[in-house]
This record gives sequence, C-alpha cells and structure tokens, in this order.
Amino acid sequence: MNLTLEQLPQLSQKILDILPAGGIVILQGNLSSGKTTFTQSFARFLGLSDTVTSPTFSLQQRYGDSLFHYDIYNCGFDKFRTLGMMEELEKPGYHLIEWGDEELIGFVKRAGFETVTVKITQKNEIMRCYEVNHE
Repeated sequence: MNLTLEQLPQLSQKILDILPAGGIVILQGNLSSGKTTFTQSFARFLGLSDTVTSPTFSLQQRYGDSLFHYDIYNCGFDKFRTLGMMEELEKPGYHLIEWGDEELIGFVKRAGFETVTVKITQKNEIMRCYEVNHE
C-alpha cells in the first residue's frame, strides 16, 4: 500500500486489525525509509502523547503502558537476545522493532508471538510503500 505521512493512520488501523490484543511489529527498510516515523504515527493512533524518538542508542523506549519501541541496528539480533531483551517481548502491548532480520522473525514466530512484518520502501519524498506480512 502506498501512503503519505497523513495516510499512516490507515496502516496503524490495519496493524490493529491484525493484532488487536498486541504483538510484535517488525519494521524493515533502508535508512530514512520511515520506520521511526511510522512508530510516531502509531503512538498517536493509540492515543499516546509521548514524544517518540529513535531508540538507536538506548535500544528500547517505552511509551505509556502499551507501546515498546526497539532499534537493533547497532546491536543485531544476537546481542538483543544476549541482553535479555526477548523477555521484554512478553510484556503486554505492542512491540515495534526496527531493523528486524529473518533470524529475529523466525525466532519470535517459533516462540509463538503474534507477529507482523512491515517492509517500507521510499517511493519519493512524500510517498512510501508499506508491504504488510502476517503469517
């Protein structure tokens, strides 16, 4: 689905339709493709007023009681697991993980977590393509 920034609530609604009780959303895309921008929009859609920033150096940010935001670009899946972050995924709510790779996706699916993968491709300055996969 091709969307502008103003249309991101449509994607948020689609995620909530697939994962109404929470789960894991893996965000994939190149640098500056819009992973954190989508997380900001998703937080607003959930009614959260927190300022959402990229957790690139902190690894995890929590917003309200229901939104967890991770960025594993700098650490990768192995360090994410070694640091005990997999236990964080057991907390109720939505867990949006930037830079999730196939190893992480396989692990969370085998662990039984409800998971959606969103691949983001920049079409131009204002339009992104969002490919949603739920298995």
